[in-house]
Amino acid sequence: MTVTGPASPGAGTADRAAADLPEMYRRMRRIRRFEERASELYRATEVPGFLHLSIGQEASAVGACWPLRDSDAITSTHRGHGHCLAKGLDAASMFAELMGRESGTCRGRGGSMHIADPGRGVYGANGIVGAGLPIAGGVATAFRLTGRDGVVVAFFGDGAVAAGAFHEAVNLAAVWDLPIVFLCENNHYAEFSRVEDQHRATLAARAAGYGLGYEYVDGNDVAAVAALMTTVVDGVRHGRGPVLVEADTYRWHGHYEGDPERYRDAAELSRWRSRDPLELARNRLAAAGVAAEDVDDIDREIEDELADAVAFARAAPEPAASTLADFVTAPRPDTGPEESLVAGGRGANRYRVMDAVRDALDQELALDPSVFVAGIDVAAGGNVFGLTRGLAEAYPGRVRDTPISETAIVGVAVGAAMAGLRPVVEIMYLDFVGACFDQLLNQAAKLRFMTGGRAPMSLVVRTQFGAGRSSGSQHSQSLEALLAHIPGLTVVMPSTPADTYGLLRAAIRDPNPVVVVENRLLYGLRGAKPPPDHLVPLGRAAIRREGTDVTLVSWSRMVHEALAAAEQLAEEDVSVEVVDLRTIVPLDRATVLGSLARTNRLVIAHEAVQDFGVGAELAALAVSDGFWHLDAPVVRVAPPPTPAPYAPSLERAWLPDRHAIAAAIREVVRV
Repeated sequence: MTVTGPASPGAGTADRAAADLPEMYRRMRRIRRFEERASELYRATEVPGFLHLSIGQEASAVGACWPLRDSDAITSTHRGHGHCLAKGLDAASMFAELMGRESGTCRGRGGSMHIADPGRGVYGANGIVGAGLPIAGGVATAFRLTGRDGVVVAFFGDGAVAAGAFHEAVNLAAVWDLPIVFLCENNHYAEFSRVEDQHRATLAARAAGYGLGYEYVDGNDVAAVAALMTTVVDGVRHGRGPVLVEADTYRWHGHYEGDPERYRDAAELSRWRSRDPLELARNRLAAAGVAAEDVDDIDREIEDELADAVAFARAAPEPAASTLADFVTAPRPDTGPEESLVAGGRGANRYRVMDAVRDALDQELALDPSVFVAGIDVAAGGNVFGLTRGLAEAYPGRVRDTPISETAIVGVAVGAAMAGLRPVVEIMYLDFVGACFDQLLNQAAKLRFMTGGRAPMSLVVRTQFGAGRSSGSQHSQSLEALLAHIPGLTVVMPSTPADTYGLLRAAIRDPNPVVVVENRLLYGLRGAKPPPDHLVPLGRAAIRREGTDVTLVSWSRMVHEALAAAEQLAEEDVSVEVVDLRTIVPLDRATVLGSLARTNRLVIAHEAVQDFGVGAELAALAVSDGFWHLDAPVVRVAPPPTPAPYAPSLERAWLPDRHAIAAAIREVVRV
């Protein structure tokens, strides 16, 4: 189905009705019958998952998408079938997706709430309320940075207005002057709650507060929605700034199929049914002189089309069990052999970790125009640690300051990555990941999988952590285990200047979402300067010191404490092999197990609290795959399970050091 805009923009109202309304009606009829058939299939247990229908809201979907080009974009909601169909997706593959079939829009990996096809400008329906709004900001940013005049229509319901993602996305769009139409389908209910019980401010007042334009439209009148959106989209396309549009409409079914709907009465539903968008359109067609028989022909054509679509979906195969792991991550490029940097080599003891961060960003910005950097104070301020100073001047428009809006920042990365760019965004402290966890957990990590590989997701989130300087419980946490537990995310934690440079460059080039976690206490650490083309393959550990008596595994700053402990123990004739993981996910199991096979003992040292951490995963690896090599219990050296303390005396007691590591190794080698 090809989506086209108004047939005759300059014609009069009657002419436009005659020319455009039959196609508008056709699209609304397609949505109505798709959803009615979906409801039937759900009741027959042919749709296995949740189903949220938008019957009664067809006019807002069709009218909003009417002026859009194929190159424009939408983001959608958990109630998004109508939006996807209105933007041009085909019913057959959507039915197959609802049924969990391999030929579904997302190869059966997404289901009703997660249909997407970035190639057709559909950047995802979304099971998280409001989550598509920050992603829309990323798509719009990609349009701007690549010189395209595309427009994004970001659909959301009235309930999403209460979500923080709405505030962050709308504010960022206003600050960056992004080409977005935020279209609220106000259907008067947020799940089971009436809209008047959820909000005290109107959308018009909110739009004014954000500095956005605002428009109201009867969301059940497709011609009115299309006429308004034609004007609004044209203005946004030509740089007049983002706009918030409120379409007043109503959903006939419950929040989900099977909803008992005890929260509204039959009289209210009857009043809204009397303003059926399809009947209103038929009346307009009759007034414009279109014969009822011609409209009936459209109904029959749609019925035949959807019957064929359902038959196609029923006949489609289910995904094979052997494809379970497909699309979790994209294949990584071969970076070639890693260059060995010997001590005392190029630029020894002059090159700092902070230099490596800046140089890696500089190198990738220079080499790849699809790379951009965004975050709080990364442009004018050059980052809170001065890591990005000068980059904004060197790359105008591609190093961008954001508001303090972590959800919007990571959402921009997700949307821009889906649109083909390679964003590098900064979360100032790792502790702040909680403020944007949905965009990492449910968006960046899952969208490639849930779209059956349709959504590219090459993005980097840079952040930093570090205990030991009385930064307190909310600025000291080592949360890599939290991130490592999310399938789809890559987690990198470098310990040297050369690795910081090589891993960050590799992360930016990687086709997967990568979180690069730096330790701020290492920013001044000096070491050998790598050559400009230096890359460190993701997922490959490094043996920092060879040994024969015990394997000591660590990462990030704790590697240096491990090396100091190994040096101390060498004077006691204990030979310690130190393994630096460098990448937490994917975990280099082979290097760890290979070292264990040589030494037969394993000690793990890390800065994160001990319980349920990466050290526990390594211990499990040792007692499963490496059990027959073990001559002693596996020992972990890590902080106890309390928040990081502020008082220096408590922090010293909490955070292990080289002496605690050495003591643990002595116990292990005595066994």
